[in-house]
Amino acid sequence: MGIDRRRRRASLALSLNFLALFLAVSALTTSYWCEGTRKVVKPFCTGPVTTVRQTFCIRFNSSNINDTRLVQYIWETGEDKYVMRKFHTGIWFSCEQNINMTGENCRSFIYVAPTNERGVLWLCIVAECLYILLLATGGILMSLEVCQFGNVIDGLKLNAFAAIFTVLSGLLGMVAHMMFTTAFQLTVSLGPEDWKPQSWDYSWSYILAWSSFTACMASSVTTINRYTKTILEFKHKRRNIEKNLKIKQKLLELDSPQQVWDMYLSSVPSTTEELLDLSSSRRLSNTSMFLDLSDLPESSPHCEEYC
Repeated sequence: MGIDRRRRRASLALSLNFLALFLAVSALTTSYWCEGTRKVVKPFCTGPVTTVRQTFCIRFNSSNINDTRLVQYIWETGEDKYVMRKFHTGIWFSCEQNINMTGENCRSFIYVAPTNERGVLWLCIVAECLYILLLATGGILMSLEVCQFGNVIDGLKLNAFAAIFTVLSGLLGMVAHMMFTTAFQLTVSLGPEDWKPQSWDYSWSYILAWSSFTACMASSVTTINRYTKTILEFKHKRRNIEKNLKIKQKLLELDSPQQVWDMYLSSVPSTTEELLDLSSSRRLSNTSMFLDLSDLPESSPHCEEYC
């Protein structure tokens, strides 16, 4: 039953580790950590004039917009002159819809960020890669432990190293996610004007990243808990074995007459004060069993005859 329990805990930790690894790779390779909208001015419509009013550009009453002699009339006023373009950003890229709302235009997010924040983004990328690497290493060690059928000591060593790698990967993942959050918020405030969003929020890739961190820490806690329980079980069994051995050794020593006599002598009080205390404590309980010689009657002539 104990081995089956340990196997189940090892399988649970391994499953959580693989889940965390899958979520981390999915979050790193996608660009939906944050998404929102940008408010941009509509461009001028080009090409032949159509009767249908165009939504994504500003239409003039003439196609010859370069002729300064013509008076051009614009029907768009107020908010109609602007269009809301959606964008999404990840660690690697920042993509934005084209002006005609078909297709996307992507650029590297590292070059979008301010110059003083690019170092933080590079550290974030390195931490994310190390997070995935250490997480995969912990998963390999857990797999070896589950598939290992040797002695328990080797399994405990693998368990300990797997717990260390998983905890370290979780800490690196947390630091990487926090660095990206800080870098993105500073880019929103200090970034280029042609990128600043009107509104934004965290998206599903960001949720995947923190879900991966949660699964990683759950896997590490399960691994450490399994290691601790196994060590405590071994210590408890060792104490019981030592206790039984001590009892057997005492019994073997008592089988020798010399050892029994030594044990008897060791129980005798070593000082006169202890002997007097022992005699005074026993005298009260045994008064009915002893007689004082002074209380005996004097010998009479009939005594000898009686004896």
